[in-house]
Amino acid sequence: MPINDDDSIDFARLADEIEHLIAAGVDGIYSNGTAGEFHNQTEEEFDAIQQLLADRCRPAAMPFIIGACQADPRISLERVRRAARLEPEAIQVILPDWWPVTAEEATDFLGMAAEAAGSIPLVLYHPPHAKRVFAPVELAAILAPVPQVVGVKLADGDLSWYKQARQHLGAWGIYVPGHHLATGVKLDVAVGAFSNVACLSPFGAQRWTASMGRDIERALEVEQRLCAFLEDHITPLAKVHGYSNAALDKLLAAIGGWADVGTRLRRPYRWLDPQIVPGLRETARTALPEIML
Repeated sequence: MPINDDDSIDFARLADEIEHLIAAGVDGIYSNGTAGEFHNQTEEEFDAIQQLLADRCRPAAMPFIIGACQADPRISLERVRRAARLEPEAIQVILPDWWPVTAEEATDFLGMAAEAAGSIPLVLYHPPHAKRVFAPVELAAILAPVPQVVGVKLADGDLSWYKQARQHLGAWGIYVPGHHLATGVKLDVAVGAFSNVACLSPFGAQRWTASMGRDIERALEVEQRLCAFLEDHITPLAKVHGYSNAALDKLLAAIGGWADVGTRLRRPYRWLDPQIVPGLRETARTALPEIML
């Protein structure tokens, strides 16, 4: 979500960003994830963003998913209802987050969201910073009573986690972190990613994804270098300096330079100084030529 110096949304730059994503031939576009700052916009702004997305994607036959995420369940359900009118491929929601829900409450909320969505399928966004993170076996029990939920975006784990995911979550499309996608494909768990790698380059991320069907071992080698770049140069900005995931994702987009997104977040959240971008861009180009082409 490109932000102007006065904290307003730059809808012209947002439209241009969507056009670049369409031109990259990505599998689909989704709105209002972490880097979309869904937690820091008005309902009028939410509606304008989704309308813009729909208006740009439909003529291009580009599939799109609307994130109706909101920590407040009542606001989230209203967002779901309004998003459904735009007929996206799916609607993404998070579990209510001001007070952590029990498993029973999570199922109840998803049932309410399914009713609000009508015929539109749901994807659950279950990030690692949720106040309660459910294990695969718990998630399966939560999702089973709500057949309208067709997928889950979540953090993965070690080999034990992948074994549990295969055992319990096979009925749903599992979307792992973008920089772990090759591992998820190799272990026959992931169907895709709502990809942070596309922040660096939607063109490169799409090519890398396609390569997994031809040479998974080569894709895994790229993944190793990708994870090393993130661990060495991006993750410390959060662990040491306290920047948010939204700040890191916007930094990646600035490093990629494929659209004029900018690093600025809406206040009060801090963003990265754009002066660090050129050096990181050169580092990324050296480490990840397959992504940064």
